[in-house]
Amino acid sequence: MSSAPATLPAPTSDTPRRRFTVDSLFTDHRPRAVGVADLPTAKEIRLDRIEPDPEQPRHSFDRAKLAELAASIRIEGVLQPIVVRYDEPRDVYVVVHGERRWRASRLAGLGAIPAIVRDVPQDRRLIQQLMENIVRDDLNAVDRAAALRTLKIQLDDAPWEQVAEAVGIRRSRLFQLLGTEKLPATARADIRSGRLSEKQSRALQGLCPAHQEALRELIIAGDLPAEEAMRLARGLRDLPLADPADIGAARAALDRLRAGSDPIALNDETGALLSAIAATATGGRSERAALARAADAAAAPPYDPTRLQTEVLALARSLARIPEAEFRPGGGAYSTIVALCGALDAVLTSGR
Repeated sequence: MSSAPATLPAPTSDTPRRRFTVDSLFTDHRPRAVGVADLPTAKEIRLDRIEPDPEQPRHSFDRAKLAELAASIRIEGVLQPIVVRYDEPRDVYVVVHGERRWRASRLAGLGAIPAIVRDVPQDRRLIQQLMENIVRDDLNAVDRAAALRTLKIQLDDAPWEQVAEAVGIRRSRLFQLLGTEKLPATARADIRSGRLSEKQSRALQGLCPAHQEALRELIIAGDLPAEEAMRLARGLRDLPLADPADIGAARAALDRLRAGSDPIALNDETGALLSAIAATATGGRSERAALARAADAAAAPPYDPTRLQTEVLALARSLARIPEAEFRPGGGAYSTIVALCGALDAVLTSGR
């Protein structure tokens, strides 16, 4: 007795048929993929196909910090992709954000770097770069000031208050940064290289060229704290130079201020005469004899009332022109005037 072959039940109209597309076959349905989308613009690009942006506001990079970042990249790789744009006429990619990572990757010997390709209009690209660089702590004050000025232009010459608000800094801080633009080229170069901090450089602002250069040299040579540099700058402002470009005179004045001593040292002859005059107030015959010897040694001429009036007038003219700082302890004329006052007081007190 033969049995009939088994047959499958015919599909009914109410049985749904599951359809698949090619895309659905490659879609990640695991829980970790929920809320995650692939970026079609994320790529790994060879370093030799990437160039820095010539319009990038940042012009200097700390070599030591680049070396540290390169060492980290050798171990961990590039943890954050850079952002680039494609320059079709030249068939190259240009860095929009992340030039430090690109440079450090080259130092680390990498062949390629993860990157996100974006088509950003030129005007928006520059504004983004400016704002990114201005808020970076490691961007030097000179480049930051230049970026602020460029950003002002890109914002249709907006008021400085609006520029400060756009980058999230105080108006007073903005003008501190802009003050670096008024410094001489040597000082700006020192700020860019890290030899001179922005805070130290504030002491140079408002000084004449010779005073600026002399103080800059001293700050760098002695790594002066900003507070000490400001103190010396205040002293220099009270000691105007006959020639604002006389760097030798400026260095000498600065040395005297720093030492806190008399810049025009009381010479032996003047000191001996004034001391001998003061000693006669309480002394006797020997003190008067000492004064006579000091006068002879100084080739002092006999007393002449007319000459006295002439020399007192000359002294009065000098005193009338002395800056206030010279009268303070450590000032240029302080010790001389103190010695002169002591001698005059002794003469008047003794009744000579």
